[in-house]
Amino acid sequence: MNTFYVTTAIPYVNAAPHLGHALELVQADVLARHARLRGRPVRFLTGTDDNALKNVTAARAAGVDVRDFVDTNAARFAALREPLSLSFDDFIRTSADARHATGVDRLWRECAAGGDFYRRAYQGLYCPGCEQFWAAAELTDGLCPEHRVVPEPVAEENWFFRLSRYTGRILELLESGRLRIEPAARRNEVLAFVRAGLTDFSVSRPAARAGGWGIPVPGDPDQVVYVWWDALANYVTALGYGDGDPAYRRWWAGPGERAHVIGKGIVRFHAVYWPALLLSAGLPLPTAILVHDYLSADGAKLSKSAGNAVDPCALTGRYGTDAVRWWLLREPARVGDTDFTVERLVRRSDGDLANGLGNLVNRTLALAWKHRGGRVSQPTGRPVPSGALRTVCDRLPGQIDRALHDFDFRAATDALVAVVDEGNRFIEAERPWEPAAAGRLDAVLGVLVGACRLVATELSPFLPDGAARLHGRLLTGDRVARPEPVFPRISGPAGAPGTPAGR
Repeated sequence: MNTFYVTTAIPYVNAAPHLGHALELVQADVLARHARLRGRPVRFLTGTDDNALKNVTAARAAGVDVRDFVDTNAARFAALREPLSLSFDDFIRTSADARHATGVDRLWRECAAGGDFYRRAYQGLYCPGCEQFWAAAELTDGLCPEHRVVPEPVAEENWFFRLSRYTGRILELLESGRLRIEPAARRNEVLAFVRAGLTDFSVSRPAARAGGWGIPVPGDPDQVVYVWWDALANYVTALGYGDGDPAYRRWWAGPGERAHVIGKGIVRFHAVYWPALLLSAGLPLPTAILVHDYLSADGAKLSKSAGNAVDPCALTGRYGTDAVRWWLLREPARVGDTDFTVERLVRRSDGDLANGLGNLVNRTLALAWKHRGGRVSQPTGRPVPSGALRTVCDRLPGQIDRALHDFDFRAATDALVAVVDEGNRFIEAERPWEPAAAGRLDAVLGVLVGACRLVATELSPFLPDGAARLHGRLLTGDRVARPEPVFPRISGPAGAPGTPAGR
């Protein structure tokens, strides 16, 4: 079976992680867990971008040694694993991992061998937040469209990459679908950018301006590799590209799927610059770029610089991992930014998990224990009509497969909720507690327990902790455990956010 290699973008470590980082990590985690559930070999990579100039600037502003500053914040990102229940297989740090510097050096030399570098003086408009030069025509009212600040005029001599050489080949990749971008709106944006013509771009910075922080350009120690070149390379350097590790051949050079999960602000780097670098070096390309939009607070993008960041660790500590993961997967729009509030998180958790799925499982187990002592025997007596519940159960795995292929977490969670809703309707229609239903009780319980077990299994990529608790109640075979709340309500007495019991 084809391998599945899924990666997140690697964030700058100029501050602690916020909920926007959690969104991307959880989305990638679901894709990885789902592929494992389907029996595919999976490798899930995340990490941190340590070599950015903005990390140096933030460390200086804090009066802290750059190495200490970067190490401390990188550890905060790695520590998201437990509170978010992440299953990444590898965590790369671009300033501290020997694999990375070796791989960047090799990638640079491969591109240089193809004649794709030249050095020249350059003057442009530079946004420190993006670590990117912008053309004047790309600005919005004179501001960086991403960070809404006036870019700084910068004049320096750098190495440039001949991106213009690859306009036709990248256009063919995108138009043919060989490089898939989801959703389609983001693909169309990239196509428009490429069709307008690509220009060469700077791929190094003076080492003096970076304070010596970063990876030296091979053969030119006065320059360091531009942070975006450095960062993009992590997808192959983490596989040992620079030193002949067989992991590179298995996960990148083999026939499997290679998917990058990223935010909309860095699509150009992943869907244009990165493929061009790989084409220059003669390396295989990613197969999919999966793009999410942003989370906001009061309409403003969540960001460290804006000062409106939401701490995912504090959020999970108060409301639980299940509630936070479920909101991140259920609420954000496929296209368009989504406003976060604690009230929305609580309402979604209580509605879908406590009142929906938790209620269905508790009702089912209570019936099994009250009438059959916790035993679910083979159905006897008059059969239960197949009806809508069997139909939605039969469709569920395929619906989730298709939704996740399209990078549509709302559609995937909709399919799960549809089974839960139909299960609760089924109980109300059959009314198995009434004496008149005694002859079909075993059949009703069999259908309900089967549906609940299916939901628990298909839920496991989305809520691994909650799904494990469900399996602990539903068991296997002809026995079920006694009912107990798997998803407690987390709102207070008057609907105000409260403190849940446990994760």
